[in-house]
Amino acid sequence: MLWVVLAIGLAIAEAFTTTFLVIFFAAGALAAAGAAALGAGLLIQLIVFAVVSGVSVAALRPIILRHARPAVETGERPFGIEAISGSLGTVIDEVTGDAGMVKIDGELWQARAADPQEVFAPGDHVRVVELRGATLLVWHDDLPNV
Repeated sequence: MLWVVLAIGLAIAEAFTTTFLVIFFAAGALAAAGAAALGAGLLIQLIVFAVVSGVSVAALRPIILRHARPAVETGERPFGIEAISGSLGTVIDEVTGDAGMVKIDGELWQARAADPQEVFAPGDHVRVVELRGATLLVWHDDLPNV
């Protein structure tokens, strides 16, 4: 029972630290609880805890961290929100500080000018500088209008 309580406590601690480290010790505690349930002695339980925790940290943590970091840091092709930031688009409906429409990779997005005083005309090329909810904040791009 002590191992289960420890595992729960460590899992809760991981929720507050988000280091992807403490959770592996929770896994070790659960494995030790399993060993205890099978009748293993305290020394065996401690060994199971140490081995499972250590192997989990060494084998799984690097994989999780690689996938938890932004794609820009890992050199992988960005997707989702990361792919939108910095993208180039073409203004479809006039973009002001309040509203507008931009086309990026064939998809239409609601957009606003990053500077509320700025106005972009249909056909202007803009770059996404930020995503707020489902609305893009856009700014000038140096490409000529086509």
